[in-house]
Amino acid sequence: MPDPDFSGLRARIDSALGRALPDPDASPHRLHAAMRHAVLQGGKRMRPLLVYASGRLFGAGLDALDDAALAVELIHAYSLVHDDLPCMDDDALRRGQPTVHVAFDEATAVLAGDALQTLAFERLAQAPLDAETRVDLVAQLASASGAAGMCGGQALDLDATGKGGAISFDALKRLHALKTGALIRTAVRMGATCGGAGTDQRVPLDRFADALGLAFQVRDDILDIESDSATLGKTAGKDQAQAKATFPALIGMVASRCLLSDLAAMMDEALAEFGDDAAPLAALGRMAIERDR
Repeated sequence: MPDPDFSGLRARIDSALGRALPDPDASPHRLHAAMRHAVLQGGKRMRPLLVYASGRLFGAGLDALDDAALAVELIHAYSLVHDDLPCMDDDALRRGQPTVHVAFDEATAVLAGDALQTLAFERLAQAPLDAETRVDLVAQLASASGAAGMCGGQALDLDATGKGGAISFDALKRLHALKTGALIRTAVRMGATCGGAGTDQRVPLDRFADALGLAFQVRDDILDIESDSATLGKTAGKDQAQAKATFPALIGMVASRCLLSDLAAMMDEALAEFGDDAAPLAALGRMAIERDR
C-alpha cells in the first residue's frame, strides 16, 4: 500500500461515501441533507483506513474492502451525531462546522443518526463477499456499536460526567475500551476478516487495536486541554468544563504522556511479527498519537 499519507485511500472512501448517501434532491430532503452534512464535512477517516490497512496486510483487494470501510465510517458518523446532541455531550461544533442538531434540528439529527446506522448494515449485507463473511462482518459491527460496545461506553461516560477524576483508572480504561476502542478494534478485525486472516494472526492485531483505541482517547484528552477549537474543529476545553472523566483529570498530564508512549511501544510490539507488511497499520498508529486534531 504505497500511500504514505493515505491521500489516495481517503479520496477513495470519500467518493464511496458520496455515492452511498442518499441524493439531497430526493425526498425527504432535510433528512438526506442532514445525513450528508454528518458524513461529508471532512474527518480523519481513521477507521476505514484501518480496514484497508488490515485487509491489505492479508492480501485483500480494495474492492473487497470498500463496503466494510464504508460501513465502519457510517457507524462512526452516526455515533458522533448522537453524541453531540444536547441530551448527550451537548456540542455545537464538529469538524469545524455546526453539529447536525444545530444545522438542522434535534429530531432530524436523531433520524439522521438512525439512518446512517441502518445504511451501514445495508451496505455490509450487499458487499461482494461470500455469505459467511458478510454475516461475520455484520455480527462484528453490531457488537461494536451496541451495549457491549459504543452504546455501553457512552452510557458509562454519561454516568461518569461531573465526577472528574473520581473514577478508577481501570474503570476509565473500560469506559473508553467500549466507547472509542470497540469500533477501532472492529475496523481492524473487519479488514482482517475480508483478507481471510487466521485466528492466530488476529490475536496480535487485537493487541495492536486495543492499544491504538486507548491511545486515540488519551491523545483526545490531551488535545482538549492543549489545543483550541479552530484547530480541533470541535469545542476545546469541554471536558474540563463538564468535569468529564479523562486521563489528565485522573492521572495528570505527565502520566498521560507516559501512558501514550507506553501504548505506542505496545502497538509496535504487536505488529512486529508482521514485519514491513504492517507498515501502513504502524503509520496509522503513529498518526493517532501525533495528531493535532
